[in-house]
Amino acid sequence: MRVGILTGGGDCPGLNAMIRAAVRRGAIVHDYEFLGILKGWLGLIHGDAVPLGLADVEEILPEGGTILGSSRTNPFGKNALEEVPACEKNFSELGLDTLLAVGGDDTLGVARKFSDRGLPMVGAPKTIDNDLSGTDYTFGFWTAIERVMASIDNLRTTARSHERIFIVEAMGRHAGWIAGYGGLAGGADYILTPEESFSLDEILWSLRRRWEAGYHYAVVVVAEGAEWEGREVFQEDLPKDEFGHVYLGGIGFELSKAIGKALAPEFGRRAGDLTRHVVLSHLQRGGTPCAFDRILGTRFGAAAVDLIAAKKFGYMVALVGSSIVPVEITDAVSVTKKVDRDFLDLAQNFYY
Repeated sequence: MRVGILTGGGDCPGLNAMIRAAVRRGAIVHDYEFLGILKGWLGLIHGDAVPLGLADVEEILPEGGTILGSSRTNPFGKNALEEVPACEKNFSELGLDTLLAVGGDDTLGVARKFSDRGLPMVGAPKTIDNDLSGTDYTFGFWTAIERVMASIDNLRTTARSHERIFIVEAMGRHAGWIAGYGGLAGGADYILTPEESFSLDEILWSLRRRWEAGYHYAVVVVAEGAEWEGREVFQEDLPKDEFGHVYLGGIGFELSKAIGKALAPEFGRRAGDLTRHVVLSHLQRGGTPCAFDRILGTRFGAAAVDLIAAKKFGYMVALVGSSIVPVEITDAVSVTKKVDRDFLDLAQNFYY
């Protein structure tokens, strides 16, 4: 059996742990041969692949990123008439019996389409956003939470020293898992997620209450996809990736200006110095994976190879409770997994 592995979308801590586990499980237990497809679906379009043996994955467990490279290439996009047949041709010419696609909803959405066209596909969920349905957690998420929590811890000392409000912008286009969990772990004074639109007046009211209680500083965490109530954002003309997603970013800066402008008259001399904004951006996804993500990536890699051995194609490995189980890729990418209401209510208990 010759198995291809590709990693698509944003890089993610735990990817190399998953690649290592898949190759070791496949080579040692099943006597499989592996090819690494370079730069995600772009590599399959061009037939770019390298052999993956035990020696190639021996030392990669603690490394961040992916040794295979990645891209946000969509073969079913505007050049589908050329790129889809190219992928199918290279799948055959590389001698692949199956392909393990590792990624989020976009990467796995492409895998589902190829599966529908008859190519044997198996998936593994990878996204720091943790917004894939069918799995409790995706590897990379908990490392990202550690990054956000540490950033809030560091910013809080500066905020307290200089009596400032820090607006921390976290990733999260459609769901607020990173902002919510990272904000709660770091003791954020307000958390804004895409699950519900936010009102500037409510934030200002909470910050005034905090000031009156004697705490002349605050850290507000906002997800990049949070919706500002009553504020129109026209995104049609903004640049988009190959999957049609608008490049987000900047809401933290705009919110910082708005809060500073509204509170400056009340807080006197703090006028121009009141707020600062920090966009965590790719700091959230870089670096070595935490223990949980190393273990989850390892479990997913081994389980994905076992799915291949069972010829259970069109499925993705998932964490449900403490068990790794197969779920249909179609189910995983059909609905974005949102942060539940109970968690958002819990976070609000800590606002003033």
